[in-house]
Amino acid sequence: MISTKGSVVKMDLDLKQIELAAKRLEPTIHRTKIESSKTFSDMSGGEVYLKFENQQKTGSFKIRGASNKIAALVERGEITSAVASSAGNHAQGVAYASHVHGIPATIVMPKSTPIAKVSATEGYGAKVVLHGDCYDDAYNKAVEIQEKEGATFLHPFDDIEVMAGQGTIGIEILEDLPTVDMVIVPAGGGGLLSGVAACIKQINPRVQIIGVQAEGAPAICESFKKKKKVVSQSVSTIADGIAVKAPGENTMEIINKYADDMVTVSDAEISEAILLLLERTKQVVEPAGATTLAAVLNGKVNVKGKKVVCVLSGGNIDVSFIQRIIDLGLVSRERKLKFKTTMLDIPGSLEHLSNVLSGANANIIMVQYDRWSADLDPNEAIIHIACEVGGKEHGERTVKALEEHGYKVIKE
Repeated sequence: MISTKGSVVKMDLDLKQIELAAKRLEPTIHRTKIESSKTFSDMSGGEVYLKFENQQKTGSFKIRGASNKIAALVERGEITSAVASSAGNHAQGVAYASHVHGIPATIVMPKSTPIAKVSATEGYGAKVVLHGDCYDDAYNKAVEIQEKEGATFLHPFDDIEVMAGQGTIGIEILEDLPTVDMVIVPAGGGGLLSGVAACIKQINPRVQIIGVQAEGAPAICESFKKKKKVVSQSVSTIADGIAVKAPGENTMEIINKYADDMVTVSDAEISEAILLLLERTKQVVEPAGATTLAAVLNGKVNVKGKKVVCVLSGGNIDVSFIQRIIDLGLVSRERKLKFKTTMLDIPGSLEHLSNVLSGANANIIMVQYDRWSADLDPNEAIIHIACEVGGKEHGERTVKALEEHGYKVIKE
């Protein structure tokens, strides 16, 4: 819906558009479940529920917006072929939705895109073009293809019908948990947050809507706080699904109107949340999707005494990347102790150090020598060690045991 106020044109997302999207999506998508978590409720002081959009078709909420957009274009007879640029979830959503409607699709992805994501996109029937080193390069190539072939470009977030599709999550949340007090939503370009916020606020304005971004890609959060568009010069976060430099023009208008607050979380906090989800719920959730739980568990949002839904927006995480995430999560939760110390470079020294750690019940998982530092005596070596411990107190006892045996411990 477009409304005017004076000479300024304002973008809005009407509830009727979201309800229409829900009807269009019924035969295509999964209605993902909401479940309560006693573990996360006890940890946060709130009544925490999880919306498992990581179990959606293609592994992400993105199929909702892409499917609604393509279905609307087909209804109006405005599409014969589609083109999009994406390194991940939007690519698979467009590929799947295009296949359902019999529309040929071309997806431009950066050359660095993991093979698994390229294969998944091709598996849904799309043609993949690898171009450039980043999303911006892929976007420019997609525009070139659009102009050359007359294809319809499908924006990943800054489109009213895409936002309406994402907003259908809000309908499901209110139907499944009508007494919800707060809904927490990941934000990158803002398509998901704007859609869910517009939906829920128009049905029940009492419900608080909180957006979450990664600290290393905070454009929407800063724009929201400053009430003007802020563009990040660079982004650096493990949450690649929300690593966006600039929020959408349309999404930002709707977010400013309907969202209550925005917060950010660190990569370490995200990693810890992913690890907890693996351990406690047996769910694989990608970094962007885990930001909501990270915000709750780290006190970024006051949830005490409230019914809270965390939208877990996707589960597409590279298997090769999971080990890095686990390592970051273990360090964040202080279940992995990484340190260096100096010892004599003579037979028996490593055995002595190992015995001290064994006596402290710490399990060594990595050992690395350094004999070449300039400040070392000829008969000394620096040793870098990583070991598993039971938590903060166990780690402190382990360090104390090392220091009592004469080792100077420097944590890494």
